[in-house]
Amino acid sequence: MIEQTGATLELKEARLRAIFHELGSCIVAFSGGVDSALVLHVAAQELGDRAVGITARSESLAEREYAGAVAFAGTIEARHEIVETRELHDPSYTANPANRCYFCKSELYGRLTEIAGERGIPHIVDGFNLDDEGDWRPGRQAAREHGVRSPLHEAGLRKAEVRALARQLGLEVWDKPALACLSSRFPYGTPITLELLRQVDRAEQAVHDAGLRACRVRHHGEIARIEVPPIDIAAAADPERRARIVEGVRAAGYRYVTLDLGGYVSGGFNL
Repeated sequence: MIEQTGATLELKEARLRAIFHELGSCIVAFSGGVDSALVLHVAAQELGDRAVGITARSESLAEREYAGAVAFAGTIEARHEIVETRELHDPSYTANPANRCYFCKSELYGRLTEIAGERGIPHIVDGFNLDDEGDWRPGRQAAREHGVRSPLHEAGLRKAEVRALARQLGLEVWDKPALACLSSRFPYGTPITLELLRQVDRAEQAVHDAGLRACRVRHHGEIARIEVPPIDIAAAADPERRARIVEGVRAAGYRYVTLDLGGYVSGGFNL
């Protein structure tokens, strides 16, 4: 079974590399997560300077994620650029409807389409993989509208295979926890503001500083509801660590600090 799995992954990697040869040149929408990191790495290997990773810097991207994306791109010597996106200028986005991600991705892919047109780059690619089909992702509509390709999905790679291949290729982010923009921390219908995004960012940084690698701080007015993977709940409740978390999250502006015993759930507000 292990040999079969290894052979399957090898075939999918070969298909992934062939896709980039078919593309010839592309812009990689690079967020810094393991999916887009693998795409950028393989694109850079196969296309060299004909592949450029572009990271959108906006108020909804945590500072630690932005810094991590820049650092990673440097380690693989890929072409990497930053573009400013301004989704907070769009009232359709800041109203925080259930399809908020559509407006965010429309802003991103619109900017990337402009850049691609100016430079004569024929394709834009993202890190969408086969397992992403199972979640509510309104941003996919924006991707389709802008003709964005998804090499991982086209190669038939699932999330576990993405991580396995990233590890095999020596990418330090192979086991990086899943990320999502800071706006995902707010219940749908709660207006998104710069102040609230920064508040959540500071609160999550406090949890990270306490030694917890994966977390979400869900915003409920004065209440911060902290989600960590079930395996880390006991660690988060450790008296010394708990005290650090409470102090840091309150310093970010929350009055009440809670730990969700249900654990971290991807797309929690989609439930």
